[in-house]
Amino acid sequence: MTKLTFALCSYNRADRLKKLLPIMRQQECPIPFEILVIDNNSTDNTHDVVMSLVSESGVPIRYVHEPVQGIPYARNRAIEESLNSEILVFIDDDEIPLPGLLAGAVDAIENEQADCAGGRVNVLFQPGQRPQWLGDEFLGFLAEVAHGMESFWITDRSTPIWTANVAYKTEIFKKNPGLRFDFRYNRKGNQVGGGSDAVMFWALLEGEYRIRYRPDMAVDHFVDDWRLKRLYFLKLHFVAGRKFGQFQTGDYQRELCGVPMFMMSKLFKEWGKAAALFVTGKQTLRQGMNGAYALGCIWGRILRWRSDG
Repeated sequence: MTKLTFALCSYNRADRLKKLLPIMRQQECPIPFEILVIDNNSTDNTHDVVMSLVSESGVPIRYVHEPVQGIPYARNRAIEESLNSEILVFIDDDEIPLPGLLAGAVDAIENEQADCAGGRVNVLFQPGQRPQWLGDEFLGFLAEVAHGMESFWITDRSTPIWTANVAYKTEIFKKNPGLRFDFRYNRKGNQVGGGSDAVMFWALLEGEYRIRYRPDMAVDHFVDDWRLKRLYFLKLHFVAGRKFGQFQTGDYQRELCGVPMFMMSKLFKEWGKAAALFVTGKQTLRQGMNGAYALGCIWGRILRWRSDG
């Protein structure tokens, strides 16, 4: 019989799991499903909280401990643990699934023949939590996904979906053991960075897998206070640039310590724009993020040069 695994990778979020797991159990699904909790080496009482719920009636909950710290390791463990199911649906431990998420996932995979499907991520703030400077244009960097209220096929990078609420046909992982979350884009605990979900999305596009956007597969995403700092957005872009420079660039004719000269020019240009905006008293964060990314690219190239040497 067709089965779905509803997977949750968690680190030190025992208090949230007390509320999240019962809500996950309440999801209506046209096929039998289980809840899989991947405990990514938590140091709080995650194990005890999950096991207390395992014994309760309702949708079965399965607990697995993944000792290697980092979200790609936890997600890949979830894939391996779900290969006996036909559908794998991820959710993050700082989210709440809205009604219809699993039903939408099953419809997309089984009826629309999608290999992968994902939906809306609504970024929510507690009263008084959102800073005045944090405009809607920054919400995408807090994992917002808002591509409208109509379903469509995703064919390029302009409309990404993130692992926060993405369903996969597990057959694609069985047929391609190399299709996994990239360990090089690791993020441990509350560290800034990551990107393994974006790399997976790009790999699916390049492999011409059928990717469906389903707005009914929605979650509410709650933002931690530590992310609501300007410095967080700068660090996020620096790390993204570093990983791009280190892992996604090739060889160039004109280089200095592994850094192509055009990257140096790009850095001076971006920081020059940021300085000009600062002098005129205009909003500088977005331009500062561009500068942080350019600096990260250079540092990534230097790291690559060092490792090659």
